[in-house]
Amino acid sequence: MGKRLFLFLGFQVKAMIDPLEVEPLALGDWPAGDVRLLPLSSFGEVYRRYRLPNEAGEAAMARSMSRDGQLSPSVVCLRDDRVEMVDGFKRLSAARRLGNCRGLLARRLELDESGAKAAIYRLNQIAQPTRELEEAWIVRALVREDGLSQVEVAELMGRHKSWVCRRLALLERLAEECREEMALGLISPTVARQLMRLPVGNQGEAMAAARGAELNAAETTGLVDLLVAAPSRPQVEYLLERPREALRQSKELGVPAWDPRLTAAGNRVLKRLGYLIDALGRLETWFQQRGRADLSPGDRAVLATTFLRLARDARTSAELCDDLLKEIELP
Repeated sequence: MGKRLFLFLGFQVKAMIDPLEVEPLALGDWPAGDVRLLPLSSFGEVYRRYRLPNEAGEAAMARSMSRDGQLSPSVVCLRDDRVEMVDGFKRLSAARRLGNCRGLLARRLELDESGAKAAIYRLNQIAQPTRELEEAWIVRALVREDGLSQVEVAELMGRHKSWVCRRLALLERLAEECREEMALGLISPTVARQLMRLPVGNQGEAMAAARGAELNAAETTGLVDLLVAAPSRPQVEYLLERPREALRQSKELGVPAWDPRLTAAGNRVLKRLGYLIDALGRLETWFQQRGRADLSPGDRAVLATTFLRLARDARTSAELCDDLLKEIELP
């Protein structure tokens, strides 16, 4: 029954799209919430700038409308006696593709400028949610053009302030070339957020290095971690030239013999720490697995002085490590 009703409604809407049934446009007596059949030429597209192009989606919509007609009305608002499309840009493009479709059903909502932008987001949260870049465009327009605070935007869009802040940062802290790549779908929002941790001037080269090495999102995050921690330009250049090698070195089991983030002095200390941690690990295993059972009474007497020194030096080293860690102020 549900399927037959669906097809019946589709047939009814398809019949209504016949150009002979499109009545002259009269906006003065159009109550909010009512649905009307309007000529394609009457729809303004000032809000299309907040949506990414979707060629595949428009083609699929054209096939659907050709087969079933318009199954749901578009949403519009009035601006200075003009009809502005708020939701339904794919339907409008599909109707133009079909050629024989000169009208669309549209439901009018009473929306001010800010409300219209927020509606673009809120009306697309079920079937085909807006993409993060589209959300960022809307948020920036609400904050920078309409003068709303981030708290007001959050309330208007039904989201938390942190969500608004992240969307705004996506445009204002991301390099232009990265935004262009994101608009084309060449980098994901996840990768874009990682790149934002770098200075704007370094984001493009990091993006190029990740793409050249075919890094996935997790690997790109690792590369950005290394770049953020790199102390000087030579280390940065090494990371950009050999990102996979640097990632492999940074993720080796135990303490690596060399870390691209460190200076020469830092790598010397790292090497000594690696030897020491490895030796302590072996000694700990010996204590736990064999320990005293391996030692004769004579061995114990000879080794006692050395074990005493080890215990003293280990305590002193542990105290010095604690002091250094307090200076570093690790989170």
